[in-house]
Amino acid sequence: MNTTEDLAQRIRLQSLRMCHQKRASHLGGALSVADVLAVLYGAVLAKDPARPRAPERDRLFYSKGHACTALYAALAETGYYDRAELDSYTDNGSHFTSHVNHKVPGVELSTGSLGHALSVAAGVALAGLRRGQPWHTYAILSDGELDEGSNWEAILFAPHHRLENLTLIVDYNKIQSFGSTAEVLNLDPLGAKFEAFGWDTLEVDGHDHDQLSAALSKQGRLGRPRAVIAHTVKGKGVSFMEGQLAWHYKSPDAAQYAAALAELSGETA
Repeated sequence: MNTTEDLAQRIRLQSLRMCHQKRASHLGGALSVADVLAVLYGAVLAKDPARPRAPERDRLFYSKGHACTALYAALAETGYYDRAELDSYTDNGSHFTSHVNHKVPGVELSTGSLGHALSVAAGVALAGLRRGQPWHTYAILSDGELDEGSNWEAILFAPHHRLENLTLIVDYNKIQSFGSTAEVLNLDPLGAKFEAFGWDTLEVDGHDHDQLSAALSKQGRLGRPRAVIAHTVKGKGVSFMEGQLAWHYKSPDAAQYAAALAELSGETA
């Protein structure tokens, strides 16, 4: 059965493979956001992979562009291009660069310079609302990215303009590049902050697909943008990576790759 849970596992396996084969970074963040992407691409987004720029599509702005392998995998696994194209990841001249590249089919905006995509998403949502368009705009941010002041300008902007067609998802795995979010720049109470700024705010288990599906619904916005704070685990799905700062940058060696592959494939006891 092709479920969103199955899709999430395929996203994790592809991310693991790309990071190992190309000695790439940001695997921990790719694993934490896999369930969010699986629910969006498997059940929520209005999309047509054969027509990635279709005017009626929902727009997804993936701001945590450093964890690009998860997005590339989600697009490959849902038919935007052949999975074999992922073999060129980080190769010289490839569109599959180490931060998200808009030349890849299905990608709305090149990202990786943090703090930009939410502002773009808010502008796109405003344009859609004023033109009476039915499509919805989503933005996925990392938690450490909320240290960027530009995000808070957009967080003020969206409720002011009653952007009920905008949903923000925070991948709240609580680990950023140099430590925990609590140590580097504490975000808590994050939900209360969004509520104070005027957002319809939900906090969910970011690995529970039923909770994610309900939170990402486009219904019942009542003139407010929605903030979904998805509590996740860095490195989710691989026991020796979970909650470990090292996997923000580290790539798995051969032994670690084999162990992680076995665990994600359900081959461990």
